[in-house]
Amino acid sequence: MQTDEVTIPGPADGSKDSIRFEAIDVFVDSGDLPLAAWQLELRSLTQDVEIVGIEGGEHPAFKEPPYYDPRAMNNNRVILGAFNTGSDNQLPSGRSRVARVHVQITGSGERFWHTELTTSASSDGRHIPAELSIAKAQG
Repeated sequence: MQTDEVTIPGPADGSKDSIRFEAIDVFVDSGDLPLAAWQLELRSLTQDVEIVGIEGGEHPAFKEPPYYDPRAMNNNRVILGAFNTGSDNQLPSGRSRVARVHVQITGSGERFWHTELTTSASSDGRHIPAELSIAKAQG
């Protein structure tokens, strides 16, 4: 299990009541191994963030939005997970964007996130090593 705390910068010139929308890209890097399944937690460490939407990833194997608990989104937290039963040549390897999380933020400045990769697996269900990272979406 990999956990991390990540800072995502934000504008410093807004008022404390200003509202903005951002998207956070979620990446899983499985190295040379095909990634068939993953589960992770993304949680805001600040209370002025609301998760408002979830998109799928960039690779066709994870193009559909991942599974998630809509009730958990009310608490600045979401658990995401997806799997694909395709063959290894139909699965991503290396660093792949597996999801995009849309957030509504009140106020200016940076936001702090807790990330936790709880599982990553191969097409035969074996755990594989992988790394989770997030970044503010560009464009």
